[in-house]
Amino acid sequence: MRPSVFDRLVRPTLYQTHGGDAERVHERTLALLAGAGRTAAGAQALEQVRRRTLVPDPVRVFGIDFPNRVGLAAGMDKNGRALPAWGALGFGHVEVGTVTARPQPGNDRPRMFALDASDGVLNRMGFNNEGADALARRLQQARPGYPIGISLGKSKVTPLAQATEDYLTSLRQLHRYADYVAINVSSPNTPGLRSLQDGAALDELLQALVGQTRSLAAAGGRAPVPVLVKVAPDLTDAALAELLAVCVDRGVAGIIATNTTLARDGLAPADAHLGGEPGGVSGAPLRARALEVVRFVARESGPALPIIGVGGIGAPEHARAMLDAGASLVQVYSALALHGPGVVHRIARGLAADPAFG
Repeated sequence: MRPSVFDRLVRPTLYQTHGGDAERVHERTLALLAGAGRTAAGAQALEQVRRRTLVPDPVRVFGIDFPNRVGLAAGMDKNGRALPAWGALGFGHVEVGTVTARPQPGNDRPRMFALDASDGVLNRMGFNNEGADALARRLQQARPGYPIGISLGKSKVTPLAQATEDYLTSLRQLHRYADYVAINVSSPNTPGLRSLQDGAALDELLQALVGQTRSLAAAGGRAPVPVLVKVAPDLTDAALAELLAVCVDRGVAGIIATNTTLARDGLAPADAHLGGEPGGVSGAPLRARALEVVRFVARESGPALPIIGVGGIGAPEHARAMLDAGASLVQVYSALALHGPGVVHRIARGLAADPAFG
């Protein structure tokens, strides 16, 4: 990837200013983006920028009309603070969260590390967020102008036996603001969470959540909010096949593939000293495995479960590979954090110019 102005000037300055602390750089960047849309005039200016920068490439997935195929992955804006700014960067959708029923601080710091030589990020954030109620209040005032996904997770203090009610609490508070909800049972950073991907546990959870969306829709006179499931890249084929069968049986609308990985085989030697840190790896080291998972999901489920492809997408050719593998949409996170906002426009423009997808 050719170094951009962001790579050469902006990012080094940010890291110098904040002592190389990746999370502080993230927080500072998010605060700046949120501040840009805090006033009515600022939000209006950002909307004008969006009209110039958005690459039109409309597609309908999960019954939702997306202005283009490139979205922001969950984790970048957990609390929905910078919605006008994400639109101005040209995203076709944004997934906020992961949010939990209760506010929680997340894991102890340091908990985010830039893997510069590997073009990736290692994090063990632990769903740090202000809680579902706070996000609902913020989204009540939001008029983003593009589809919003809301990623739901389990509160750390909630026992696994009570996980279903915990997810239901968040769903009831947030469903009216969501174009889709994503059920995050695949983060490696909340103890025991990934066990909810197992067949029986997932079946119970999805039966309750999909049923609740139908009840809420009937009461509100609207179509049920589509429910998606975000899967781990570390599942075996057999475990993933079982998960997909449960999703189809329970009326899930689609799959997000994938979350971060516990594997370390994609790290460059210069980042080996960070390999022993607990947490999940995203970015380029995840790309090959994420593609494998997308291919498997597409082959196993066909059109029954449309896919959002996530993992190591930093250039148009990466996004095209995801769509070729069977994804309908893509999301970025690490490439945005590591290389700046220009990646969004480049990827969207590359897909729109490709006759196979544009």
